[in-house]
Amino acid sequence: MPSDMSRLERVFAEFAGLVRRVGQKYRLSDADLDDVMQEVRIRLWRAGGSERDEPVSASYVYRTSMSAAIDLLRRRRARGADRTVALDSVEEPAADAADPSRRLEESELAAKLDRALEAIAPSRRPVVRMYLAGHSSEDIAALMGWTEAKARNLAYRGMADLRERLLEMGISWKTTA
Repeated sequence: MPSDMSRLERVFAEFAGLVRRVGQKYRLSDADLDDVMQEVRIRLWRAGGSERDEPVSASYVYRTSMSAAIDLLRRRRARGADRTVALDSVEEPAADAADPSRRLEESELAAKLDRALEAIAPSRRPVVRMYLAGHSSEDIAALMGWTEAKARNLAYRGMADLRERLLEMGISWKTTA
């Protein structure tokens, strides 16, 4: 049995760099990358990688790594874990949040933002909405069936259009560098 386990570990050590590159491709955190590496190790073990004398191919490990990374991201998305907020970033609700005039001001601003969004090109509108909702260009590309470059380009141009429309409406903002 120890020789079987050591063979599995040798196989895994040989392809650990490949598994890490797959995790980096999906921009996984170190903890997520550890989870993917463990999942690949388990899948290799289940596939009998330690019992066969035949070599394990790089393409098999690559496909297994891709599958494990995608499964991790899908599980996280299904349970909403990609929309978490750090506890130290949560502020106490302000006393003026219940102020009716502030609510009115915020709803008017939201209505202006909606009008500005409706004024940009229809091809850019859904991309800008998804970008404003916090989706990355990779997420948008995957959801829309586009390349990442197309999604990034549409988001960049759409955000420029939105800024222009908001400035035309007299809405400006301060940025901190």
